[in-house]
Amino acid sequence: MAAPALRRYLLLLAQEHLEFRLPEITSLLSLCGGQFSGEQEIRVNSPFWILNIPSEEMARGLMKRTVCAKSIFELWGHGKSEGELYASLKNYPTDKMLPYLQSDSTYKVHIHTFNKTLTQAQKIKKIDALEFLPFKGKVNLKNPEHIFWILEDYGMNPNDVPEEPIHLYFGRWIADGQRELIESYSVKKRHFIGNTSMDACLSFIMANHGRVKPNDIVYDPFVGTGGLLISSAHFGAYVCGTDIDYNTIHGLGKASRKNQKWRGPDENIRANLRQYGLEKYYLDALVADFSRPIWRKGMLFDAIITDPPYGIREAPRRMGSQKEIVKSVERSTENHFFVSSSYHLSDIFFDLLKFGAEYLVMGGRLVYWLPIYRPEYTEEIIPRHPCLKLISNCEQLLSSHTSRRLITMEKVKEFKDQDENSYLLDGQYLPYRGHNSFREKYFSGVTKRIAKEEKENQK
Repeated sequence: MAAPALRRYLLLLAQEHLEFRLPEITSLLSLCGGQFSGEQEIRVNSPFWILNIPSEEMARGLMKRTVCAKSIFELWGHGKSEGELYASLKNYPTDKMLPYLQSDSTYKVHIHTFNKTLTQAQKIKKIDALEFLPFKGKVNLKNPEHIFWILEDYGMNPNDVPEEPIHLYFGRWIADGQRELIESYSVKKRHFIGNTSMDACLSFIMANHGRVKPNDIVYDPFVGTGGLLISSAHFGAYVCGTDIDYNTIHGLGKASRKNQKWRGPDENIRANLRQYGLEKYYLDALVADFSRPIWRKGMLFDAIITDPPYGIREAPRRMGSQKEIVKSVERSTENHFFVSSSYHLSDIFFDLLKFGAEYLVMGGRLVYWLPIYRPEYTEEIIPRHPCLKLISNCEQLLSSHTSRRLITMEKVKEFKDQDENSYLLDGQYLPYRGHNSFREKYFSGVTKRIAKEEKENQK
């Protein structure tokens, strides 16, 4: 059977988290049964991408998940000038237009400009110039059946805006993305938060990179207050997690919220999911040390999505013994004692990869944040495992000299006993051990910046 003919769509993207957009769109298209196919070379920083997608149904499926894209349109024409746009529209097959231009239908035309603001008179002039299109329906500005958009791109430089757009597009609106989730799931409104609760937008991006889908089982081994469980549960996955911090798991101790000294009686992970009507997807959260396996052998999880501690606000730690160098002895409000010892970053991430290789289902994804000291960054320090394929690597700046990279990996090979310590056999473990001092490097940079600012202020 011949493959369905690809149709051209225009994607309008949000101008934030630019590096994360392409992996998100690619992952979601594969989740919908398609694959990424751009008609032209994707201008990564541009808000306009032309994609080839097999069906409108797939385009709608993409928009039901994405938080990086604002809207998608069936593309009828485009060009680098008004003349090119009009010529392109005249060449678009009339039989594809007519179902949306019937006399018994209603429509409106909307104009969107990027990096420039037009007057109402200018907008009306541009709409009137499309009179050659065979519109037969009635204009309805409030509740039209069909919405058409003129989209104009005036470049990326706000200090050098051209008189005329550098790209023009015309298309039929299909669907909007899920940008409203960023506000409705905002951490500012959340019942239970911690010092490192993940931003809502990034949480949904991580779930999308992980291709989380209904009835999946998603695990976060450094669950904290459960922010990453919420985004996965929103997409219909059953979620669970572990954390070494007894107080966080049980919602005890000092509060992280401003002007609140102690956590309330119902501040816990379950309450967070209940807040969004997602409690039915919550399996449980356990107090556990990730460096000491607690799970039965087997492929248990469809996705592992996590933000490991890397020592800026929360120190990485694991269970220790009296024979080890004791960093601290902690006591919870419930009289639970444990001795904690340091848990080096290199050990955390290689334990994480080994765990993903063993416990992910085939095709399952591991999505996690990796802290980076930028002056020393090379791709060679990204931890690898023979059972896991690197899918994407996106940077988020933390400061001028530090960042964290969102790493997405997919299980492509069944785990065997000989794979357990395979990372020790190549040279990739040693380069990353240099990042065990990430916290010191992070704060040394902050100290230098403060000293520089004080010196400049004294001039």
